[in-house]
Amino acid sequence: MLAFLIGPGPRTRHRDNKAYALAGFWRFAISRGYASSSPLPASERRPPLLAPPHIYCRAQLQRLFDPRNIEIALICAKQLELNTFRTLLLLLYGAGLRFSEATGLLRDDCDLKESVLTIRDTKFHKSRLVPAGLPLAMVLANHLSQPAGQRFAPNGAGYLLSNRDGTRLASSTVQTAFDRLRRAAGVRGWAGGRSAPRMHDFRHSFAVHRLTAWYREGADVQRLLPVLSTYLGHSDLEGTKIYLTLTPELLNQASMQFARFAQGGEDARA
Repeated sequence: MLAFLIGPGPRTRHRDNKAYALAGFWRFAISRGYASSSPLPASERRPPLLAPPHIYCRAQLQRLFDPRNIEIALICAKQLELNTFRTLLLLLYGAGLRFSEATGLLRDDCDLKESVLTIRDTKFHKSRLVPAGLPLAMVLANHLSQPAGQRFAPNGAGYLLSNRDGTRLASSTVQTAFDRLRRAAGVRGWAGGRSAPRMHDFRHSFAVHRLTAWYREGADVQRLLPVLSTYLGHSDLEGTKIYLTLTPELLNQASMQFARFAQGGEDARA
């Protein structure tokens, strides 16, 4: 067991994930009487801290979605088409999707009439319906109105987003294009954070921006948090917490709402 956990190299996050999974397995086995004790070490060093996710500001998003910057990033790309790549980025941010969810969408999973995406059998083998806002629905409609040769091969497997030959987008191909796009758009990480913002940070940014907007609108955020969890495909708030990075804007909006609440309480007592 210890040899399995330690592995041949230095401690990594993958090793910590294995230890976390095994700890849960042994707790289950002991609770059911299948084992009397756990062979795992009694104490574990705290895992190394990960760099916090990068929350894109509005100006950075505009530069990343700018077709001129995307065109520069795709100069050497043979299979990835500009409209496809831009639509993918807008899906990752506009619907808060995981990369595998966006690239796994079939054309039949996109209901433009109802503006709903069907995300099938994703993480933890769950499926869900994701409503798309009007701006994103218009982007998807524009993508599907493009000639077949510019969005998918006529005889392709039916992916909503695909390479020019109709095959599914590969992570390595898209990651290379995104690295070039970040440089073309001048998007860099903040001090103390990630030096190279990721595509997955679009999902983090979606969650933070949605929460900030709710505070700005004066909505009941505590009541709406489970809604955000469901939208992101989480079964509870634990999975959503890692996406709620406290940015200065979010802190300011939350503080303003608390101040309004406190002022209202004082007025009521008066």
